[in-house]
Amino acid sequence: MEIRRVGTQPSSKGPAEWFTGAVRIDPLFQAPDPALVQGASVTFEPGARTAWHTHPLGQTLIVTAGCGWAQRWGAQLKKSGRVTWSGSRPARSTGMVPRQRQR
Repeated sequence: MEIRRVGTQPSSKGPAEWFTGAVRIDPLFQAPDPALVQGASVTFEPGARTAWHTHPLGQTLIVTAGCGWAQRWGAQLKKSGRVTWSGSRPARSTGMVPRQRQR
C-alpha cells in the first residue's frame, strides 16, 4: 500500500500536443507493474479541452468541479476505446479525475 498526501507531487502544465487552452495536471497515482491503472486530477480553465484521442483500454472521468463537455467522434456520448475529447465549457472551469488502464 502506498499513501500520498494531497499536494506532495508537483503539478504540471498540460502539454500543447494534448490540450488546447490552460490545463493543470496534478498526478494522483501511477500504479506499479503489474497494475494497469493511473489517475490524475486535471483542471481545465474556461474553454480549455483535450485534443481528440483514444483510450483503447477504457477511461472513467470523475467530474470534481464545474460543468464540462465530453464527446465521442460523431456522437454526444463517449464510450471506451473510441476517439474522444473532454474539457470545460467556455465560461466555467472544470475539474476532472480521469482514471484509465495502461498497457
